[in-house]
Amino acid sequence: MIRYSLRCEREHSFESWFQSSSAFETQVRRQLVICPACGSAKVEKAIMAPQIVSKKGRETALPAPAATTETATPVAAAESTPLMLAQERELRAKLKELRDHIVKHADNVGERFPNEARKMHYGDIEHRPIYGEASPDEARALIEEGVEVSPLPVLPEDRN
Repeated sequence: MIRYSLRCEREHSFESWFQSSSAFETQVRRQLVICPACGSAKVEKAIMAPQIVSKKGRETALPAPAATTETATPVAAAESTPLMLAQERELRAKLKELRDHIVKHADNVGERFPNEARKMHYGDIEHRPIYGEASPDEARALIEEGVEVSPLPVLPEDRN
């Protein structure tokens, strides 16, 4: 796993983990990496200091945060409270439950999702629960056509 410091076109800084540098490039190209502050998909790597850990300190070393010009906001401080952590765990559990339900009760049509959803919408094939993959542009086009679609939540443990 690789952690990158990222910056959007509006200069918002944030971090994200990726399986590899090529996974990062692929996700940026497909506009799957978005700024949590403004939703922009125009994201690039920010300058970050490398972390060098000796063999002795690997168990306890934490990545050094990249220096930014922004100051911490009260919201960021509130997010690290135990109450927020409990709420986040509860939300993740509910999202995982939702995903598990969809995976159990729907057909995975993979990359055929946009075509299958369109066929069902226009009555060319029988309606059934499906899920699969669509690029942001494909999803936008489906929504503009009136096809009801929703993104399937991706949780951090899904990426490992």
